[in-house]
Amino acid sequence: MTGSVDSTRVPTGVGIRSIGVCLPEREVTNAQLVERFDTSDAWMRERLGITGRRIAGPDEFTSDLALGALEDACKRAFVDPASIDLLICCTSTPDHMIPAVATLVLRKAQVRGVPGFDVNAGGCAGGLFALDVGHKYMESGQYERVAVVVADTVAQLNDPDDRTQHAIFGDGAACYLLERCADSPGIGRTLLGTDPERYYTAYIERVAEEGRLNRFSGVNVTRMDGKGVKDFALSVVPGFVDEVIASAGVTLDELKLIVTHQANPTLVRELVRRLGQPAGKAVIVADRFGNTSGSSVVIALAEAERTGRLVPGDKVLLLGFGAGMSYGGTVVHWCGGENFPQREW
Repeated sequence: MTGSVDSTRVPTGVGIRSIGVCLPEREVTNAQLVERFDTSDAWMRERLGITGRRIAGPDEFTSDLALGALEDACKRAFVDPASIDLLICCTSTPDHMIPAVATLVLRKAQVRGVPGFDVNAGGCAGGLFALDVGHKYMESGQYERVAVVVADTVAQLNDPDDRTQHAIFGDGAACYLLERCADSPGIGRTLLGTDPERYYTAYIERVAEEGRLNRFSGVNVTRMDGKGVKDFALSVVPGFVDEVIASAGVTLDELKLIVTHQANPTLVRELVRRLGQPAGKAVIVADRFGNTSGSSVVIALAEAERTGRLVPGDKVLLLGFGAGMSYGGTVVHWCGGENFPQREW
């Protein structure tokens, strides 16, 4: 699919045209968890900063949330989903091992003639790894409109007996709609990193069922060293942020907002404090939605834009980190509608 760009304006970068979000309607409150586990509302509020989380229903799958996010992004940009040139879906909880979730999303959206594939960045860092993949496909010049959906139903993998996991994790999806932008750098260079020595800090274990012992059968269960995740975020990530802003040629003080993976609100606030930045630069959504893995940073970015905290011309740091341990960051120059040349179809 090929579009034409208004020749009176020369695109200078790749920007985020819109962001779509899709969250399950079902909310699990702290009070409901208190009924199931030996915990308290005070502990969840004070230790984690979480009061609620969204959980997918029995018949609600990753592809359903991904489809909702794609449709929301297209609606906000006033474009038809059929107008995208490429769909990239980032997930660690696919509906099926194969084909790709992207294929099922295209099927449910009734979009034909558009390629789609999945990437798996290992969970929580996916919001940055997937954005970088989409950005590079845009920079190739082959595509004019790329949808990058980050979707997971990680709460379905909670250890049934782990009260902390049930308090932290939620399900959700978000979609970046990428287009060429004029008069703005748009998305900056993304830096990525992985520390394989911390592989077992957070991972999904496949627990074999009796009588079915092979690598592809069994129950998938989250295993997480909460202290290890916190130590990584507060000891490694600040130095990485220094590298990201240096690569972008900006300072932390120039940034309007710092939008990070929503591990939990308490950790997000502490990370921003360690960076020496005002608490008001943090964007928090995990207090209501829980930790939605890779989509959490995208959902937080959407909230910042929709509430007026982020306006065209602002610079925002996007930061993802999680299982792997993997991490990624970039500085985005936020674009407005006037930065996107009109396409004709």
